[in-house]
Amino acid sequence: MALRTKTKVYTKKVNGTTCYFTQNNSKPDYKDVLILRRFINDRGKIIRQSVSGVTAKNQRMLTQAVKRARYMALLPYTDRHSL
Repeated sequence: MALRTKTKVYTKKVNGTTCYFTQNNSKPDYKDVLILRRFINDRGKIIRQSVSGVTAKNQRMLTQAVKRARYMALLPYTDRHSL
């Protein structure tokens, strides 16, 4: 008889924060640079959904808004650029 090994069950850690955009009844926009900077770390990377607490739909729109703002030079691509 083969021994059965127990498999580990991993659960997703849920952040207790609510979505910023749902809470304020707004959508991510590339022109709102001050709001977009809240979701970018000091190195210029976009903060992931599990840390920021943004819903999946708003995270996708946030990513596009940040990329659009970077392209139009409203946000820096890296931490070496200053505003």
